[in-house]
Amino acid sequence: MDKLYSLSAKSMKELLEKREVSSVEITKSVIERIEKTDKDVCAYNSYNFENALKNAEAVDAKRAKGETLGALAGIPLAVKDNIHVKGLKTTCSSKMLENFVAPFNATVTDKLNASDAIIVGKTTMDEFAMGSSGESSKLAVAKNPWDTSRIPGGSSSGSAVTVAASQVPFAMGTDTGGSIRMPAAYTGVLGLKPTYGTVSRYGIIPLASSFDQAGPMARNVDDLAMLFGAVCGRDTKDAVTKNYTFDGYGDSVKGMKIGVPKEYYGEGVQPAVKERVFEAIETLKAQGAEIIDISLPSTEYALAAYYIICCAEAASNLGRYDGLRYGFRGSNTSNVEDLYLTTRSEGFGDEVKRRIMLGTCVLSSGYSDAYYKRAKLLQQNLAAEFTEAFKSCDVIITPSIALTAWKFGEKAGNPAEVYAADICTITLNIAGLPGMSVPCGFDSSNNMPVGFQIIGKKFRESDILTVAKCYENAVGGFAVKEF
Repeated sequence: MDKLYSLSAKSMKELLEKREVSSVEITKSVIERIEKTDKDVCAYNSYNFENALKNAEAVDAKRAKGETLGALAGIPLAVKDNIHVKGLKTTCSSKMLENFVAPFNATVTDKLNASDAIIVGKTTMDEFAMGSSGESSKLAVAKNPWDTSRIPGGSSSGSAVTVAASQVPFAMGTDTGGSIRMPAAYTGVLGLKPTYGTVSRYGIIPLASSFDQAGPMARNVDDLAMLFGAVCGRDTKDAVTKNYTFDGYGDSVKGMKIGVPKEYYGEGVQPAVKERVFEAIETLKAQGAEIIDISLPSTEYALAAYYIICCAEAASNLGRYDGLRYGFRGSNTSNVEDLYLTTRSEGFGDEVKRRIMLGTCVLSSGYSDAYYKRAKLLQQNLAAEFTEAFKSCDVIITPSIALTAWKFGEKAGNPAEVYAADICTITLNIAGLPGMSVPCGFDSSNNMPVGFQIIGKKFRESDILTVAKCYENAVGGFAVKEF
């Protein structure tokens, strides 16, 4: 059967269950596709092909014996390179961890293994998940399949690209301020940032622990939901996880109330992005949804609050990289102070250093009250505004990102402008809410994908997926780049 790699995970599952194809056949097709195309899109830091084929053989053997199989049995996928897979490198796309081999599995990895999924490799990312474009990686720098001269978005750049380039049907990413939803929007795929506490963070290299959340990326809603259902739920190794069970979703929005906050459609949002998002809203309205205007006034201050809290936590989390315990060791080892200095100067890239310095500053004496504590108060205010807004609507729709993908290097000298691109996504991480980016057409000026964001109440991923599925049905599915 030709082009097995291009099938949806749902179609792969159906063929496998009917025994019309084997997992080995699908996995070989996926590997061949990656080998053929990855030199152009650079989605991976490392491959796991040999183990993937062995695991596929094992799944086929279990199926032949009639043994019970997991929900993702025999289906290939990729995971972001900050998620531990025992025996494989976890680099975070940084020189600091370039040769670090994971000594244990993340809980997400254990759940994927328990579901009999086939992990084919580790995808590239912004260094230590710090970035919105994918450009800060110190290893492979992923390229947007729709135009390889343009950024794919970050930080889960490789996970988005491998899905968009039809290398795998779905992939795992992580999201601290939009790192799943932004690259999903830029590359024309779907990406879900679940409610904080639905997916374990154990075994995932942290950026900002109070914001971090792992989630799936896919080319259609059914595949996205399949992967999310496999990885969510309580984990005793992560105290913030809940006894959460994903209970499915529908395909009709009739009677649902959709909130549209004016603060997300103002200055800075490209006209083409607004047009496509409003078209998507009209499509849902035509399907029976009720559109309601709402306001989230604290959004104006969210960007500043996010970067204060995120950088403060990042500075704390990255303190462990000192050249003594593991990872890269600096060139000057004459004394401990010089070792620290050279390790961090040589091992971290510019974006990581920038955030460490900002985080250290806002936590220092004389500044923590003025900045960090005020940012935490804003976090409470924003969460309260969302709670109030959800009294009048079931979901909220905004742009996923204010602009479409720009060319590599175009914004290299203006990190503040890149940070500002996060404004539509960061509020969800601050409030701990679930959100999802859904493709909704293209910017006619450059033919790059546009995405809209669906925001839901806590632990109501089913509502988000219902809206996305209804929209997918209404538009007849999402465009796939012939790459």
